[in-house]
Amino acid sequence: MKLLIDFITRKEGSPAVDLGVLAVIFFTAFFQFLGHFPLIGTDESRYMEIPREMIERGDYITPTLNYVKYFEKPPLHYWFNAVAIKIFGETEFAGRFFGTLWGVLGILLMYHIGRKLFGRREALLSALILGTSIGIIAQARINITDTTLTICMTACLGFFLLAIQENEQNKGRYYYLFYIFSALAVLAKGLIGIVLPGGVIFCYILITRRWRLLREMRLVTGILLFLLVSAPWFVIVSIRNPEFARFFFIHEHFERFLTKVHGRYQPPWFFIPILIGVMLPWSFFIPTAIARIWQERKQTGADNRLFLLLWAAVIFVFFSISDSKLIPYILPVYPAVALLLGSTFASTFDRGFSSLKIPALLLSAVTIILGVGCLAYPYLVKDPKISAGGGVIMGGLFFALGVVALLNTIRSKTAPLFAGLAIMALLVGIFAPPTIYARMAKDRSARELALLVKEKADKNAIVAVFDYEQGLPFYACRRVVVVGGRNELEFGSRQGDQSAWFIEQEKYAQLWAGPAQVFTLINLDELENFEKNSNPPLILLGKSGRRALITNR
Repeated sequence: MKLLIDFITRKEGSPAVDLGVLAVIFFTAFFQFLGHFPLIGTDESRYMEIPREMIERGDYITPTLNYVKYFEKPPLHYWFNAVAIKIFGETEFAGRFFGTLWGVLGILLMYHIGRKLFGRREALLSALILGTSIGIIAQARINITDTTLTICMTACLGFFLLAIQENEQNKGRYYYLFYIFSALAVLAKGLIGIVLPGGVIFCYILITRRWRLLREMRLVTGILLFLLVSAPWFVIVSIRNPEFARFFFIHEHFERFLTKVHGRYQPPWFFIPILIGVMLPWSFFIPTAIARIWQERKQTGADNRLFLLLWAAVIFVFFSISDSKLIPYILPVYPAVALLLGSTFASTFDRGFSSLKIPALLLSAVTIILGVGCLAYPYLVKDPKISAGGGVIMGGLFFALGVVALLNTIRSKTAPLFAGLAIMALLVGIFAPPTIYARMAKDRSARELALLVKEKADKNAIVAVFDYEQGLPFYACRRVVVVGGRNELEFGSRQGDQSAWFIEQEKYAQLWAGPAQVFTLINLDELENFEKNSNPPLILLGKSGRRALITNR
């Protein structure tokens, strides 16, 4: 522990050594258990099936899902996953590889930005805060487009902040990197890749009145570079698919933001508890960091802290007022918050512990209670989402984290508090998610039944599903017939003649009674009623979680 404390408190040190230590810690930690569990939920399977179909079809321009056009997202994340499949095969590890890589590289990027802005100690603490935020560890190791967006957005805004420093010798380089990564952010998730950085920069220039930045931003050459990177795919996909522009820009941007068309409405305060939970244990110190920004608003470095605050606030407010909300949407907020927190902790090494005392005591109380709750949870709930062993692991780690916080708060020791929180939070982030994923995989994954389909169904068999199951086509490596609700495949199902693949109950009944063998994935709560009315009688091939696999032959 003494070596660790000495390492994090030194004001001077080799950047290469620091980056090497951070890389070893977080590459080791983040890649643990990466391929241990099947793809879980809708996103992980969807974002592997799309690149799998790209490779199979040899078409990397028009994304398809279950072999119908799918234009909800631009292709950057799909392209990376296609590369991972080429390298690692059609595996869970491949699906999570690049998101995890971006998580680690984002931590190293935080160190680089923080060192140039504030100094060695602030940079190191910021990187450690980002890498040991429990929710960051969990989200970086799943297959979602938001991880790709976050690394692009972080590089985009971080390089812009470095470019506007008065004494920066590589202004041009950083400005052009800003335009490149803004373009990549657009290719990762659409117009927010330019809207959100533009909003942050506009607010910053407006508040600081640094209008001269508009003259030094290389606007003409920068915009050309931005278009050179981002525009080709949009042009080509629009030429090949005339229906793309209306769906992507109107439906997936304006209607998603302004209406409840996607059914993801949450109240405006939805992301406040998300921010607190994702950045545990460091989120308890956010009020201290904000108070410091105000107190030191006229001191050296105040403009940099203002930019970081706007970076976090503009993105946070944008998604809070949107009518479509999901937990990962605010991932680009956390790097800026980590830099502010790292700077705040570094200042307390010199100024004393007093500003950290109340949030540290609150943190210790909450995590100790949380630890006791995790220990008791499997015994108090009828259908617990974690096992008794998982409760012991999670409960013990949270309880230990709270005790570490409490003991060091009593001693008023900043460096031991920081080191203890970082170690315990990293352990929680590594070992707690697998205890949750294990139960989620059992309940939600289609892998076991899909592999059974792959084994038993020949090329002439019909594979059908009631309510589209994302993992079925990926693990079965084939197109499936969707019976009834089309959900996110609604748009694609209307492009061309898809009548053989999207059918209603009457047509399905005919297929079931017909000469071809039909494999069907069905919810368990619908199985009994189906069994009573099926002709010929169903044959049960297997059950997994909430689903069953049946056949007519």
